[in-house]
Amino acid sequence: MEDIEDLLAGGVGDAPPGFRLPLNAVGINPKTNKSKRISSKPDQITASNRDSLAPPSMKIPGTQTIYIKTFGCSHNQSDSEYMAGQLSAFGYALTEVPEEADLWLINTCTVKSPSQSAMSTLITRGRSGKKPLVIAGCVPQGSRDLKELEGVSVVGVQQIDRVVEIVEETLKGHEVRLLTRKTLPALDLPKVRRNNFIEILPINVGCLGACTYCKTKHARGHLGSYTVDSLVERVRTVISEGVKEIWLSSEDTGAYGRDIGVNLPILLNAIVKELPSDQSTMLRIGMTNPPFILEHLKEIAAVLRHPCVYTFLHVPVQSGSDSVLTAMNREYTASEFRTVVDTLTELVPGMQIATDIICGFPGETDEDFSQTVELIKDYKFPQVHISQFYPRPGTPAAKMKKVQSKIVKQRSRELTSVFEAFAPYTGMECREERIWITEVATDGIHLVGHTKGYVQVLVTGPESMLGTSAMARITSVGRWSVFGEVIETFSSANRETKSREETKLPCSSNVSTCETCTCSAESCGEERSGEACNISGNISGQDDNKGKSKKEEKEVQEVVVPGSSVANWGFIDKALVCGVFVSSVTILVLLISIACRVLLR
Repeated sequence: MEDIEDLLAGGVGDAPPGFRLPLNAVGINPKTNKSKRISSKPDQITASNRDSLAPPSMKIPGTQTIYIKTFGCSHNQSDSEYMAGQLSAFGYALTEVPEEADLWLINTCTVKSPSQSAMSTLITRGRSGKKPLVIAGCVPQGSRDLKELEGVSVVGVQQIDRVVEIVEETLKGHEVRLLTRKTLPALDLPKVRRNNFIEILPINVGCLGACTYCKTKHARGHLGSYTVDSLVERVRTVISEGVKEIWLSSEDTGAYGRDIGVNLPILLNAIVKELPSDQSTMLRIGMTNPPFILEHLKEIAAVLRHPCVYTFLHVPVQSGSDSVLTAMNREYTASEFRTVVDTLTELVPGMQIATDIICGFPGETDEDFSQTVELIKDYKFPQVHISQFYPRPGTPAAKMKKVQSKIVKQRSRELTSVFEAFAPYTGMECREERIWITEVATDGIHLVGHTKGYVQVLVTGPESMLGTSAMARITSVGRWSVFGEVIETFSSANRETKSREETKLPCSSNVSTCETCTCSAESCGEERSGEACNISGNISGQDDNKGKSKKEEKEVQEVVVPGSSVANWGFIDKALVCGVFVSSVTILVLLISIACRVLLR
């Protein structure tokens, strides 16, 4: 079977991402041997008999309905949003009801056995329902010969910009396999966000680590970072689209840029310069392993103190025992992890840190586990993700001598009991906190907001409050979140900014600041190109403007629009008007003269 790249006729493969390739650009080779469906060739399209599936849809491409299911991390969620955006842009409808769909797109996760088992169950269900299937994500990329992937289309993590082509061919009854890693997918692809107010921004793919238990490295590969300029441009774009939270996503945020000669602090400082000064959009820094932030702790702490950055960081430790960390090849010690936590807690007021623990890693003794329990007790982390060890095929840890299953489960239960006994939010009652509201709670009653420390606050209010910031008084605390009541909102600043940006009024020569019009950074003398002008320096200033009548607002606009007064016209403008007037009079005289001659005959 030829490589798919050789089947794409003369340059068609360079078609813009998200657009369908011409039908004559894709070669189809009939398949003669069903047992050879799983090929060593990473990229191919083959015809499939699909004996167990319904006949391929005869509808016009782009008119079918697609169901997308996502497993795993925020990076996977971002990939799904990009794929959904391209499909939607091409005309496909998206549904959350599997039975309504003409095709299922399943974006998979290979971190843990349960998530891969859930994928297998969903594939079986899809086959039973005779649904064409496209499997994306880390499972097909890292385990391309998996039996469950036989007879279905697969797309790799760096081929998501070709999802329209893959879906179209699959709906025709063809089996598509695109797994070759090439350049990073563009950040400006069409995107349909699961939450309109949250942008998940991948800053790099892969990592520099070689953890012995990790299967994700097999799928995402070595570190590949986006440039600072491309990420900053994406931040500008999503802010203009109304996004209120930007999540930096990565397999290891701390390793960012080491492959292109920059580092995480350089990126963070560039991004925070673009965030609106009224704190209407917040930045959340993604998961970072200890080794790569140890040398930048003070710089990262400075960014975390920024008013537009959540004082929250996810730093996985995995174990409190150095011997276990060595067996995991984590490249740091428990003491170094403590240095990260102690330094950030000291330098960043209200700092909140989440961590991960793997219970029952091969070779873990009772003493090793007790050191882990001691670490968790010492810091009383508000969030701890506790997992039992799952051997992942193809990883070094899968060949190590395992701890007995009953001991692993016992340790997991013990550590969970220790963690759940903490009361991290005690003392927050009656405190007033600024929160950013971005989603509806699962109970369908409350809205979900987060404090600057990313503590979840549940409040009641209309859904029109989504995407706003507010002051909330904490009324009670629970184990996982706190409850509050809104006492003041800060939504007017952003809405006024958006309204003025939509009018696109240029700056006049008599305007000395950016507070009265929408303008470019260059025309306002800003150093940062493309930075949005701040209409109002503070909330009180906005409140003062609310008292203006519509007549007064109209008068202000009439002042700032150049060319709205004859006195501002130049010599050329006046000469053109005079010329038009003279021409009109001449034509009128000629018409009258012709009319008179006709009447006198």
